Amino acid sequence: MYAIVRAGGRQHKVAVGDVLEIDRVDAKPGDSVEFSTILIVDGEAVTSDPWVLAGVKVHAEVVDHTKGDKITILRYKNKTGYRRRQGHRQRHTAVRITSIDSAK
Repeated sequence: MYAIVRAGGRQHKVAVGDVLEIDRVDAKPGDSVEFSTILIVDGEAVTSDPWVLAGVKVHAEVVDHTKGDKITILRYKNKTGYRRRQGHRQRHTAVRITSIDSAK
């Protein structure tokens, strides 16, 4: 069984036990967060009806807060190399999926 969830403007395919990085969530490590589902696939059926999925939630536990890699910009200039490091590092939150409510 897996689900497609919406987190931070992106969609992720998750199953119980998966660890994924999403955009920063204001929660402490060990706290629980919920995600709304877009689609649920179990062994028998695919459920995408918004009325059925309105009550279905995916529960996750916050594992850690991290930062992404620094952005490297490469530009082409004739006969010269141009490589520049930007200072921005995107903040991420690692979460572990603990349970997926069934659609039944």
